[in-house]
Amino acid sequence: MNRRILKLAGPSILANITVPLVGMVDLAIAGRLGDAASIGGIAISTMLFDLLYWNMGFLRVGTGGYAAQAYGRRDFSDAFRVLVQAVGTAVLSAMVIWAIQLIYLETAFLIVDCTPQVESLAREYFFIRIWAAPATLSLFAFKGWFIGMQNTISPMVVDVTVNVLNLILSIIFGIGFKMGIPGIALGTLLSQYIGLIVALTLMYVYYKKLFHYINVKASLKLREMKKFFVLNGNLFLRSTSLLLVYSGFTSIAARYGDNLLAVSTIMMKLMLLYSYFIDGFAYAGEAITGRLVGAKELNMLKKAIRVLFIWTFIIAFVSTILYAFAGEPIFRLMTNNSDVLLAAKTYLPWLLAVPLLSCVAFILDGIFIGATASGAIRDTMLLSAASFFISYFLMEGYMGLHALYLAYMVHLVVRTVMMSLQMKSKVLSKATR
Repeated sequence: MNRRILKLAGPSILANITVPLVGMVDLAIAGRLGDAASIGGIAISTMLFDLLYWNMGFLRVGTGGYAAQAYGRRDFSDAFRVLVQAVGTAVLSAMVIWAIQLIYLETAFLIVDCTPQVESLAREYFFIRIWAAPATLSLFAFKGWFIGMQNTISPMVVDVTVNVLNLILSIIFGIGFKMGIPGIALGTLLSQYIGLIVALTLMYVYYKKLFHYINVKASLKLREMKKFFVLNGNLFLRSTSLLLVYSGFTSIAARYGDNLLAVSTIMMKLMLLYSYFIDGFAYAGEAITGRLVGAKELNMLKKAIRVLFIWTFIIAFVSTILYAFAGEPIFRLMTNNSDVLLAAKTYLPWLLAVPLLSCVAFILDGIFIGATASGAIRDTMLLSAASFFISYFLMEGYMGLHALYLAYMVHLVVRTVMMSLQMKSKVLSKATR
């Protein structure tokens, strides 16, 4: 079981490592363009895309869980049906996003409180990167489907390609050609479309012998699409709740000025840094859980979950030690702004709390997704998002910006407790039916 899990988790971890590195490079480039406003511009614009894209997270999450269960049943017609529906939904959603982009942006800045300089930079970034929407959303679908088909090599190749190209192109355009923030956005735009070409190529290489199972017309019939959206409705609410937490974190931080917004933006990147290792095992948990639920192998599912938890706690322990010794040096790599560095010192200890408080929640997320326990996932995220905002507003008068970090920890604990209590009824029971 260790070999099976590592075979699935290893490629995902290698791919995930490139994700925070590229995000940090974007911030590092912005942090050396002049002042804290550049970091804030990247933070706000990234949040705006999160608002657009995270709600579409079911394109990866739902596709992966259902494809894994179809794989466990050896039902390839059903597996390809899910892929066609997910990609079709991705393209249609991108068209809608293009149509409403101006209305969306103007509405967003009526709500988001930031300085005029940060807003101007965020707008420049947004109006370039928005044209990557079809590629970005389609890649969600392909990544989920590959994972569900027990293939983590392909999404690794795609992610590494996208993220490394994003890194290189952002440096070339942002610094080399002196384009600044627009150059970073252009690098992201080009890398997304190249990644989509790579995903299509890998699908042909690995699955061309199964293409006769594809029936586009049947998959896109109204009855089949209705079923797809009903199944993914709960996952849409899950993504929305998760988005509210992370966008809320950035929006609230923006109220404290450019320097503390810059601090909080970098802190969130660092807090999520270790999660890219955990996510590799969460993806493995998603693939294995879905396959074993589809095959109705309860004993093997229990064994897989035990092994996943062992790896989860090992990563959390090692990550806590690394944060203790390397947290501040990594922060200094992100910016050389002396005001930001000075303001950050009081918030760095929060890094030590993240791994142990979040590791179980992250791994359970993958397990529940594989079991397509969408109702439980929805309820968990709705309650945890509510706990985030309630905790902040209750404690803000006593703790200031520290209340924001406390609220983030509270939402992680709520996620852990809720899913742990529902494991038997929502996951294990599905492998016995």
